[in-house]
Amino acid sequence: MISLSVLDQSPVRSGGTPADALAETVRLAQAAERLGYRRYWLAEHHGSEDFAGSAPEIMITRVAAATSQIRVGSGGVMLSHYSPFKVAEQFRLLETMYPGRIDLGIGRAPGADHITSVALAYGSPIGIEYFPTKIADLTAFLTGGRPATEALAPVHVNPRADTVPEIWLLGSSDESARYAAHFGLSFSFAQFISPLGGEAVLDAYRKNFRPSPLLAAPRASLGVFVICAETEAEARRLGRSRDLWRLRIDRGERKPYPTVEEAEAYPYTPQELAHIERNRRRSFFGAPDQVKTHLTDFAEQYGVDELVILTITHDPAARLHSYELLAQAFGLAPRA
Repeated sequence: MISLSVLDQSPVRSGGTPADALAETVRLAQAAERLGYRRYWLAEHHGSEDFAGSAPEIMITRVAAATSQIRVGSGGVMLSHYSPFKVAEQFRLLETMYPGRIDLGIGRAPGADHITSVALAYGSPIGIEYFPTKIADLTAFLTGGRPATEALAPVHVNPRADTVPEIWLLGSSDESARYAAHFGLSFSFAQFISPLGGEAVLDAYRKNFRPSPLLAAPRASLGVFVICAETEAEARRLGRSRDLWRLRIDRGERKPYPTVEEAEAYPYTPQELAHIERNRRRSFFGAPDQVKTHLTDFAEQYGVDELVILTITHDPAARLHSYELLAQAFGLAPRA
């Protein structure tokens, strides 16, 4: 049985505002809960006009307050920028407010360009090479264990909570998988970022997994980009917005998500069209039965029983409808 979850990057659409994007996130989360999705993750991005979600820990509070049953978490907190103690405090507080519903997804990527990353790290001499130590310290702070950084052993994280957030390491490379295996954490592989080689990464994660107090056996999920519509033609039409957005990203342009009409009117060169075709390997477009078959085969190929679905269209109603069609196709059990 395949579980479906949601990754939301809070996209800012052309003609819309960041406030619109965040309101659409809350409405989509409420719909995902009704439809039977397992968890709802909020992404972290900085210094860009196309995504509004710069602080997932704040949006988790908003989304969890607007829902009652679905798990809510970060997809993910970019730990390389932050103090493990501060992140532990934030997620202990969230777990105290919403017990048994909070996920802490940790990302290694900067989620920003270089100068923005410098601004995020302002005042801290700790570089990316300390990322594994940060994972160890953060896990210890959350579970009451002894941190790897010996000088921090006297530190106590408040508030106390009876439960601990689920901790996931997110990644698109074998390095993140190695860390997840070493520390005994769940791992979510971002296929929508790295469309090739994921099977070997997940196999290595399972092979090298070391049980921890948080997790006795390896647990993995797969992040995939999907647009589902009544017909394949309509799904591919909606996907033209992503074609242009992705092309701009690869040129270093962070603009709001374009309309289908903008994408269709754009004068693509042959080289750009070839680039778009290569990028489409990261995405699935189709009617419900097509997408279900493709994703079911994909889950079997990667050996996972949970798919984290990322869907972006310019029209928020089309995005919601895509999640509705997927829920129906996979037979998710609706919640009251």
